[in-house]
Amino acid sequence: MNNNEFSKIELKYIIYKTEELLELAQNRYKITTQVSNRAKRRKYEDIDIIDDPINKPIIRAILELVDEIKEPKILRD
Repeated sequence: MNNNEFSKIELKYIIYKTEELLELAQNRYKITTQVSNRAKRRKYEDIDIIDDPINKPIIRAILELVDEIKEPKILRD
């Protein structure tokens, strides 16, 4: 599998997770601002951001929020 194929798979996964987040959200405006604020915070916390699409703050924020909404018990432990 070459790098281009790997990128397509990862991008499809990111798009799927983004759509999943929007479906799970009761309020799209609220979830959008949460993603934005988390990405901003992550950007300033993690100055050594790599140009890999997976490691972009906005992508990481989306993936984290989907996990938090789907598995709230993870955060309680």
